[in-house]
Amino acid sequence: MDCEKVYAMSFAKIYPLLVAKAEKKGRTLDEVNEVICWLTGYSADEIEDAVSNSVAYGDFFRNAPLLNPNRKAIKGVVCGVRVETIEEPLMQEIRYLDKLVDELAKGKSMDKILRG
Repeated sequence: MDCEKVYAMSFAKIYPLLVAKAEKKGRTLDEVNEVICWLTGYSADEIEDAVSNSVAYGDFFRNAPLLNPNRKAIKGVVCGVRVETIEEPLMQEIRYLDKLVDELAKGKSMDKILRG
């Protein structure tokens, strides 16, 4: 799938998928929000606003209040691609979130997920 199609997707369509992936493995909505807040600087209320207003996925990251500087410590493979080697900056941010939710679903502790 090309980057522009991903960026144009509605965050309102992606968010429930992220939550479902985590909940299927016994994690919670609050934990998903904690991961998103850590990565982007959004509050839980701002995440809900983005869902309610059908913000584009790319805009969700472009307009993030404060991307966490520790996100660069996120390493690993998502969709067969190493997140640390993704050259398109916006796609890398999106894949960072995918990787964090994967780690959540795999049962990692929050302090390890949040690079604490």
